[in-house]
Order: sequence, then C-alpha cells, then structure tokens
Amino acid sequence: QVQLAESGGGSVQDGGTLRLSCEASGYSDSGWCMAWFRQAPGKEREGVATHQGNGRTTYADSVKGRFTISRDNAKNLFLQMYSLKPEDTAMYYCAASSWVDCTWYRSDYNYWGQGTQVTVSS
Repeated sequence: QVQLAESGGGSVQDGGTLRLSCEASGYSDSGWCMAWFRQAPGKEREGVATHQGNGRTTYADSVKGRFTISRDNAKNLFLQMYSLKPEDTAMYYCAASSWVDCTWYRSDYNYWGQGTQVTVSS
C-alpha cells in the first residue's frame, strides 16, 4: 500500500519562501504521476503543480514562475515555493496516480497524503 507523507509547511510573511516535501513509501512506480494540490478554507481543492515520471511538469497559472516541482529518484516529491502571497495560504496535499498521466482532476489521483499547512501573512 502506497503512503504519502507531506512535510515542510509553516507560517511565513508575504514574499517568503518554503519547501514542501512528500515522502512516498510502499510500492510506487517511477512512471506514476505525482502532484501537489491545495485547499483553502471554504474553497475547492485545486491543482498546483504536476510531475510526470518522464520529467514533464505543469503548473497552475497562479503559481507559475514562483513555484517549482521536482522529484528525486522518482519516489519523493518536492515543491519549492518562492515569493509567497497571502492567497497561497492553504493545506497542501501530495497526490499520486497509478493509472493515468497527470491531470488537474482530483478523481484521477488514487493516493493522497494528509496534508501540510502553509500560512502566509501580509
């Protein structure tokens, strides 16, 4: 059984930097899609960035140029976040899909972590 565990969240000031990590344990495949989603209070969970096993990455328009997604040995996932804004405040989730290539649809991801909170104050 695949388990995903996020870490690295915290509280920063507007313009600050954070690096999120997601450790994958149990079976996982280097070809799987892995992604970061986030959910702010009262809002739908939305995709932030995706990383296909072949290295292809995609980003939500709201984070392009500020966030960078990466993987090491195709097991652990990272999200480097620069120039954080108050609107980036949310619970951030790591997700993996064992059956489809990367999409923005939550239903396409069959493994999820518990989340790590990111709070950006102005």
